[in-house]
Amino acid sequence: MAQHLSLLFCLFLSFFSILFSNQTEATTVARLVPKSLYDSMFIHKENTACPANGFYTYESFVKATRRFPRFGSIGSMETRRREVAAFLAQISHETTGGWPTAPDGPYAWGLCFKEEISPQSNYCDSSNTEWPCFSNKTYHGRGPIQLSWNYNYGPAGRALGFDGLRNPEIVANNSVIAFQTALWFWMTEQSPKPSCHDVMIGRYRPTEADLAANRTGGFGLTTNIINGGLECGIAGDGRVNDRIGFYQRYAGLLNVGTGPNLDCENQRPFA
Repeated sequence: MAQHLSLLFCLFLSFFSILFSNQTEATTVARLVPKSLYDSMFIHKENTACPANGFYTYESFVKATRRFPRFGSIGSMETRRREVAAFLAQISHETTGGWPTAPDGPYAWGLCFKEEISPQSNYCDSSNTEWPCFSNKTYHGRGPIQLSWNYNYGPAGRALGFDGLRNPEIVANNSVIAFQTALWFWMTEQSPKPSCHDVMIGRYRPTEADLAANRTGGFGLTTNIINGGLECGIAGDGRVNDRIGFYQRYAGLLNVGTGPNLDCENQRPFA
């Protein structure tokens, strides 16, 4: 009888441990970024001058992170804070409404836009037959990471449970899905690119090609992953500097150092 009670007690403890662990993972980002901090980071997200005003709510952000429990939950507390700061910085640049003399500074205007203004094309790569475009659909930038191109909308939709090719508009109409697409892009390796997540938690291991291209780990490499073809390998690029400015501000608010290699001016873009 005592053995049975002991076994039941052990099973109870195991179940409780698993349950507590899952709850801990699900609330990690909410603890790192409470609503008061989120609101102080994105001071103008409710500003009527911002087209996305009212769209990027704190509740949507936290709900989206639950789909990706490894985000902001791997490594030391310093590593976790740095990853969250880097992610928020990148989505802030992609959606910024700031300018050099903006009220509260240029880095207080993240999450101002939810959709690319005046896209220059429909962002359809017709040579990509795995993710075919649909007529009258455009795959321009939408959401916090400004998800673009059919070859991103398709796999993002498959991973997250929506039809990204037939219904790309949902990324600008559903705030939880919008945040999820940004986290999907952040967390997903797309060879030859590593994931931004692996870079920021120190799991990135450069290949010979990476070493030859000077693609060193750090915030600058996440910029290379996101938009290196247009921004990296250029000295003093203003877009890169804007990303860094957001990152430095958020790292300060999260009380964490930025780490090395903030820019990508000496890195060659991925092929």
